[in-house]
Amino acid sequence: MIGAEAIVKCLEEEGVEYVFGYPGVAICPFYNSILESPVHTILIRTEQNAAHAASGLARVSGKVGVCAVTSGPGATNVITGIATAFADSIPMVCITGQVNSELIGSDVFQEADITGAVESFVKYSYLVKDANEIPRIFKEAFHIANTGRRGPVLIDVPIDVQNAELKKFVYPESVSMRTYKPTVKGNMVQIKKVAAELAKAKRPIICTGGGVLLSHAENEFRAFCEKHDIPVVSTMMGIGVMPTRHPLYFGMVGNNGKPCANRAMNESDLLIMVGARVADRAVNQPDLITNNKVLIHIDVDPAEIGKNVGPTIPLVGDARHIFEDLLEQEITCEHKEWLETLKDYRESMAPKRTPDPAYVDPAGFITMLSDKMQEDGIYVADVGQNQIWSCGYHVVRKGRFLTSGGMGTMGYSIPAAMGAKLADRSKQVIAVCGDGSFQMSMMELATMRQHDIPVKIIVLKNNYLGMVRQFQHFTYHDNYSVVDLSGSPDLEKLSSAYDMKFLRLENMDKANEIIDEFLAKDESVLLECIIDPMDLV
Repeated sequence: MIGAEAIVKCLEEEGVEYVFGYPGVAICPFYNSILESPVHTILIRTEQNAAHAASGLARVSGKVGVCAVTSGPGATNVITGIATAFADSIPMVCITGQVNSELIGSDVFQEADITGAVESFVKYSYLVKDANEIPRIFKEAFHIANTGRRGPVLIDVPIDVQNAELKKFVYPESVSMRTYKPTVKGNMVQIKKVAAELAKAKRPIICTGGGVLLSHAENEFRAFCEKHDIPVVSTMMGIGVMPTRHPLYFGMVGNNGKPCANRAMNESDLLIMVGARVADRAVNQPDLITNNKVLIHIDVDPAEIGKNVGPTIPLVGDARHIFEDLLEQEITCEHKEWLETLKDYRESMAPKRTPDPAYVDPAGFITMLSDKMQEDGIYVADVGQNQIWSCGYHVVRKGRFLTSGGMGTMGYSIPAAMGAKLADRSKQVIAVCGDGSFQMSMMELATMRQHDIPVKIIVLKNNYLGMVRQFQHFTYHDNYSVVDLSGSPDLEKLSSAYDMKFLRLENMDKANEIIDEFLAKDESVLLECIIDPMDLV
């Protein structure tokens, strides 16, 4: 067995079903060896989308996503996808080919120091120097990626190591790393302190982040909130932890969040942040969440606790284990008046829009689409105005809401939706983009066609880079610079080129019929929605 065959065997041992990638000479031994494997290869059309697709698969399946690209530009192209996964704590193993070991450092053709380049965007990286180390390295990589605070791990494998023979292949049954032992169980003393503070609180609230989804703690989290009638708000990455129309859920916080959610968090006397980084997009004024209140921060990564704001009670551990323990605590609390106040806020502070009837109203359209989707459907939002409308108006029932939160990477939605669909083909998967973000990954329509991945795509078209145009509208008083998307392709012709069904919606008059046709079959469809170029989120 050579190193490349050993890599494939490691993937089989880990139960990997799909590898997203783009071959080149330095990774060819691996791609040659995978031909006889049950692991499926998906040829994406540009490398960063290999990581985005692996991310979508990981978020829906709970397994580690895998991508594999060649050295040099292949490896550097994938960095954006790795950084995107790192910012949102998505478990991923990225395999990169590398030039011959003895040539490393010589600046030869397609050489790049990829382990150095991704230093700040990975949990860990390996440069494989001995083929006999491949089983241990891969076992460790998958363990690191999918435990503790999840994230990407990179494995750089020189071509001569891929071609070298192993003395013997033995895949380890377990991992024991002296320097990596993440805390999973929460400290019981701290858990009892949380219970005691909750019993005293009159205006408690929980803000959930993506960590609750990553630890598969939704059921325990909801049970705890329902048991004690605790209201909930979320960060962007926490959307979907609670169903959107759950009576205890009051929306997303932050600059683009619900006014009632922000007010609820500011007026609370006890705030529990769980699985959230307390970063600027959700909390741009940290003082507001510490003044006159008890702040409890629960996170599996101790480095996040206290990084941006100092908590009253820090609690390190996996969200699922912590809420299992909290459910066993005897807590008596009463805050009916607080809940009634928040319900009043939800009604009185609901955003009021006056859309132009000549165009599609993105807010109304997204809500209508949500109600017609399968209740366990997967909605993948891209970045820009479309993302903010999606966060505010998509209705999650039993499905998932995916987006790029921490990095805000345009072009994420289509490849991530492909990965999500391959994770569970029974699910309805819809990618929603603007016409700017669509053109960053429209080449993946070929991947969808080649590999029969029926993803539905919606393009909210306003002929602008809408979010930047909106910023320039307010900041530079309509002095627009480099945001006009003139020259964009005719989407009907583009759809025809990829043998894809095309629909267009110009206003809300026929929205019901068009959405029904869009959702009718499990097939790829491109729906173009014409929206007001001057609309604001």
